[in-house]
Amino acid sequence: MEGDTLSDFIDDVCGESRLRVEDDLGDGFVRLRSSEAERRQAAQDIRSSEDVVIELLRNARDAGASRIFLATQKTGNERLLTVLDDGQGIPAAQHERIFEPRVTSKLDSAHMDKWGMHGRGMALYSISVNAEEARVLQSEPGLGTSLTVATDTESLAEKVDQSTFPRFEQEPSGSWAMRGPKNIVRTAAEFALEHRGDLSVYLGTPVEVAATLYQLGLASLSPAVRAFGGDGTGIPLVKRLALAAGPDDLADRCEALGLPLSERSARRILDGAIVALDPLTKRLAAESFPRQAHRPSERRRNSKNARSLRLAPEDIDTLKRGIGRLMEPVAETYYLEAVGEAEVIVGQEAIRITVPIRTSL
Repeated sequence: MEGDTLSDFIDDVCGESRLRVEDDLGDGFVRLRSSEAERRQAAQDIRSSEDVVIELLRNARDAGASRIFLATQKTGNERLLTVLDDGQGIPAAQHERIFEPRVTSKLDSAHMDKWGMHGRGMALYSISVNAEEARVLQSEPGLGTSLTVATDTESLAEKVDQSTFPRFEQEPSGSWAMRGPKNIVRTAAEFALEHRGDLSVYLGTPVEVAATLYQLGLASLSPAVRAFGGDGTGIPLVKRLALAAGPDDLADRCEALGLPLSERSARRILDGAIVALDPLTKRLAAESFPRQAHRPSERRRNSKNARSLRLAPEDIDTLKRGIGRLMEPVAETYYLEAVGEAEVIVGQEAIRITVPIRTSL
């Protein structure tokens, strides 16, 4: 057999197109193999960071969670998303399998919601196909789950404006509608509103989420349990940070849960210097309907002015660069280094800027 003929034969039998095609039907039509069809569907299911967020939230909801904590941070082109919940948990043997196609625990409970069909066993698979990394960090039956996803925003897009917090505005008809870019926080807020009364969603940076989990553990675990809880066996994941013996231990426990932070931030959490997050529904109400001791006409005028505040992306970048310059002498004095871009959140009553840091010693 001549070289060209042999090469053509091998390509025909083993080539990439053959691996993707089950049957060649002729006239340019083929029947795809299941694996190729699943891969193409996954690319359609997940098109943005916001799509990843809603699927992670739905997954936690379907696991019976009453509290869902979403930590998000962007460093360069990498978007980190970590979801912790107090749901049913996942057996160790299934930690990797849940990212395979058609793997689901919802044999008889697949259902439609406002975001489409859920329970096909394709959501986590679709995330894993489109992400740089997707894995279960910790999970035990009955004790909740910590799951992290890292994406490259160059290949998986997201809204440019991730700083504007959504708010309700009254329409001329008298009805109320949520306004703001459909970014990560709005995606999570819409989910939280849809399920208000059934569960609470908390969203923030890894440090803010860690502080919230630590406070939750302090409020719900006895001093004896906190003192002798050890590695947290038998204690829900979302309460285990309260078992930390010191800043280094807390930082290690946070890292294991997908919440990277410095020992300095851990110390601030232990000292109560970082305020715990409110549920998203409460934050949304505060942004949309702030308490003001003004006359009705003044309140309407102030509300209108507040609603008009929306920073252009270039202005947000200017703020980030300015904060970076201001942080340089402080960082040098306290041996700090940035671990991600400054997060700018534009609210109705304030512009909040968070700078993730760690010690450089």
